[in-house]
Amino acid sequence: MGHKVNPKIFRTGVIYSWPSRWFSSARSFPEKLKEDVQIRKYITKKLREAGVDRVNIERSPHKITVSVHTAKPGLVIGRGGSGAEDLKKDIKKRFLPKFKLGDINLNINEVDRPNLSAQVVLQSMILEIEKRMPYKRVMKQAIQRVQRAGALGVKILVKGRLNGAEIARDEKIVAGKIPLHTLRADIDYSRGAANTTYGAIGVKIWIYRGEIFKKEESKAGEVIGGQK
Repeated sequence: MGHKVNPKIFRTGVIYSWPSRWFSSARSFPEKLKEDVQIRKYITKKLREAGVDRVNIERSPHKITVSVHTAKPGLVIGRGGSGAEDLKKDIKKRFLPKFKLGDINLNINEVDRPNLSAQVVLQSMILEIEKRMPYKRVMKQAIQRVQRAGALGVKILVKGRLNGAEIARDEKIVAGKIPLHTLRADIDYSRGAANTTYGAIGVKIWIYRGEIFKKEESKAGEVIGGQK
């Protein structure tokens, strides 16, 4: 089971909280869910250079709060806050036309340890692979960065026409331990694709950050519990 299910979904409600927090009627639920998915995809794609870790969305009847957790908040905020203001206007224009600009709150938060974030590490790997760096060197350097940051285990898997080979294949590197079936294990997971001249190269990464025992929500609202 642990090998076939997204590790974050598997643990949501056990040690992780939901990335979207709001209540809705059955009629408006699909529309709000679609808006959340589109906002996340847009922000992640637009701010790929800034290393977005996660996007949390909270709604009240007439207001919406979008919290962006990023490794480089300065790139997002911009000079004098102009970058954040432009991003807020883009989100309103594209996805939230029914809301007034004053009813949309955009919070930019810095990630404490970006090298322990699977999404941040994944984005840096994708950018390096797209710049035609050797995939093995990219994988080894990423694992070294994650281990130096204090991870207990890390696994990286790449698939596709590696180095432009005629036949697609996969390469995997594992360091430490990755307990996929242990629900209290804090495993950060992310996946994506690097678009190269030979086609798309898929990248998956698992980072084991320790175990969670106490059930108390953290400040970020991402993890319910404290590490051992």
